[in-house]
Amino acid sequence: MSRRLGRRFFARSPIELAPDLLNKVIVTPVGSARLVEVEAYCGTDDPGSHAYRGPTPRTEVMFGRAGHLYVYFTYGMHWCANVVAEHQGTAGAVLLRAATPLTGIDGMYERRVKANRPHDLCSGPAKLCQALGIDGEYNGLDLAASAFGVSIRDDGTPPPSRPAQGARVGLSRGVDLPWRWAVPGVKDVSRPRL
Repeated sequence: MSRRLGRRFFARSPIELAPDLLNKVIVTPVGSARLVEVEAYCGTDDPGSHAYRGPTPRTEVMFGRAGHLYVYFTYGMHWCANVVAEHQGTAGAVLLRAATPLTGIDGMYERRVKANRPHDLCSGPAKLCQALGIDGEYNGLDLAASAFGVSIRDDGTPPPSRPAQGARVGLSRGVDLPWRWAVPGVKDVSRPRL
């Protein structure tokens, strides 16, 4: 039996929240997956964050209540999903980088036609969104209270006591910050592996 994570769980620093999201389960109407890799982004204090220059129409969700999804389009072709952290008015988010598929795997293969193995389905932020059917319609969705079958849940599997940790990926600024965490030894993490 699993329980939905409430707002209080998300309402803290992204650096505290990120490693605690490891081994939690993200559930959407088309499937579920265990989070195995995440990255923290600390808003206006973080040059790698979309919120670094303050609120914009694109980033306003990041300045809202904790526990919402911030979903954005990147490279003109991919969706990426973040969990909003912090308290209202203070931007912060955790990028969902990779996950291990649990349910709805046949549908994941249909949405991820290039995937040949289970660990190719959600092994990157764009792959994770595609496999779980997350797109721009999910931006702003309340994970703590949504009635649309989308949530992050705790099934009793604890986060690793010593997660792998290293620099974030794909940034031109803030690359030296060790705000990326992963479950050690899992094949589903993105490249470069920690």
